[in-house]
Amino acid sequence: MSKTVFITGASSGLGKGMAEEFARRGYNLALAARRSLEELAQDLQNRFGVRAVAYALDVSDADAVKGCLEQVKSDFDQIDIVIANAGIGVTMAIGKGDFSEAQKTVDTNITGLMATVEFALPILREQGFGQIVGISSVAGLRGMPSIGVYSGTKSFVTSYLQTLQVEAWRENIDVTILAPGYIDTPINQGAKSRPFVIPLEKGVVEMVDKIEKKVSYSFVPGWPWHVVGRIIKILPNRFFAK
Repeated sequence: MSKTVFITGASSGLGKGMAEEFARRGYNLALAARRSLEELAQDLQNRFGVRAVAYALDVSDADAVKGCLEQVKSDFDQIDIVIANAGIGVTMAIGKGDFSEAQKTVDTNITGLMATVEFALPILREQGFGQIVGISSVAGLRGMPSIGVYSGTKSFVTSYLQTLQVEAWRENIDVTILAPGYIDTPINQGAKSRPFVIPLEKGVVEMVDKIEKKVSYSFVPGWPWHVVGRIIKILPNRFFAK
């Protein structure tokens, strides 16, 4: 029986890219996003011969996340991989922007991920296996000017899922944290600088490879971020101050 992967934020960017790559590898797909995914699901079914079902979901609504995951379990019988990918970014200095935009980012990137993980775990535990994947970012390595909210949410993703790795240590549940650098997606295409940017297609292949290998934590791409990431964490604040 083919494995099933559930992906939030599957309408664009990394989520959509991973959906296509998983379909290419023969996985069944449960695709969730606020925007309509019917056309994408049908396209992937037609092209790759897998089963793909679209679910309308706002991950900031915890009750909706719970109901969606229960429906996916009912529709597919099992969920092998849960990818908490839904995320948005906001660029503004602290105290100088629209707080409602900051709140929306927190609601999606933190509350949405927490709800996805919290309500997926009982399903994985009941079936006796599964994998949780969270999408962090190199932006979560330290606070950066103008992206403090986004950086903070991605730092939370890493810490939260590291906690789950410890708590689920003796269970048959794998936890993978991926920290992408600049992969060419709409969320960063307006950035003034995108060091070491790679094409979306290359990025999602590496991400899916690492998910299948059940890595604990990894940058994407691994090179040069495994080196650059360590340097960023120890640089003095004056290096980033404007």
